[in-house]
Amino acid sequence: MRRAAGIVAGVALVAFAAACSSQSVEGTAVAVPSVIASQDVGDGGGSTDFVADVGDCVKLGGTVDEAEIEHAACGGPDSNYKVIGKATENAECPSDADQVYYETFHDIEQGALCLDIDWVIGGCMSIPDHGDDEPFRVECSDPAAGQIERATEIIEGATDVDDCAEGGFTHPERRFTVCTESVIPQ
Repeated sequence: MRRAAGIVAGVALVAFAAACSSQSVEGTAVAVPSVIASQDVGDGGGSTDFVADVGDCVKLGGTVDEAEIEHAACGGPDSNYKVIGKATENAECPSDADQVYYETFHDIEQGALCLDIDWVIGGCMSIPDHGDDEPFRVECSDPAAGQIERATEIIEGATDVDDCAEGGFTHPERRFTVCTESVIPQ
């Protein structure tokens, strides 16, 4: 893990697990609901060396042992996650968060950022098929990008991909689904 002044940063591999892209973005940025009504994640405390507020977007990469995180414009080419909450420990993040970034000091968690993929409706993300890599934004026509998913809509209250035309990613605790379609580059 990354060590700086006795701090250890870790990435909990929740749904996806470090790549980046500097390509332009297609689609329209939308506010993916971070929580539904009374299930507000919000700022539950904790502290990380990396300072981010709920609603900020980040570029998360590196590895579990050498996590790298930096600020990125939401919906921009480098952003792959949005901060949906802050907590003192990664276990306090919603169980359906797409990712968690946390830091420890002498094996004691100091704080965690709860993260969801920064989807852009009409835009595409390369979703790795193994747990070592993070999703990253790509052109929908990029044949080298691997498994590409285009976000088509976000349905609040839906907890099943059957509510989507093709498929998607459910968030049953916070009760919303990001509908996607698989893209086969030409």
